[in-house]
Amino acid sequence: MVEATEPIERALAEIKTTANSLGVQVQILEMRSANELPEVFKQAIRFRALIVVEDPLTFGLRVNIAKLAASNQLPAIYGFREHIEAGGLMSYGADLSDMFVRAATFVDKILKGAKPADLPVEQPTKFEFVINLKTAKALGLTIPPTILFLADEVIQ
Repeated sequence: MVEATEPIERALAEIKTTANSLGVQVQILEMRSANELPEVFKQAIRFRALIVVEDPLTFGLRVNIAKLAASNQLPAIYGFREHIEAGGLMSYGADLSDMFVRAATFVDKILKGAKPADLPVEQPTKFEFVINLKTAKALGLTIPPTILFLADEVIQ
């Protein structure tokens, strides 16, 4: 059985590897409950930016995280557009609505008699890059036009 933390550990390993190749220092801040969020942000204010790794806890706290990032002048990138709709700066990740549609097709196949073990494992195929210009402005950031051009959606 794969533990729930495995995707998070994989994401953190990728972040560390990429940061090292760019000469950027990374500090991992862990949070195991909503009560720890204020303390995590007390530690985070000494950094220049945040990467919020997706899990059910951070997704559920997306409004609070976006507010704390903004009030502490911390640019942050997230894995899902829902964080940007909640006031976050930018996201790049799998399109959740597309993933739900894909999941529904699997449910349909199973209800029609397919054995779950016979169904292929799928990775997300639709990703989206979303930028919140209102948040960028509040943080005093100017997003270059070339980056805006690459975005799937720019929230004004």
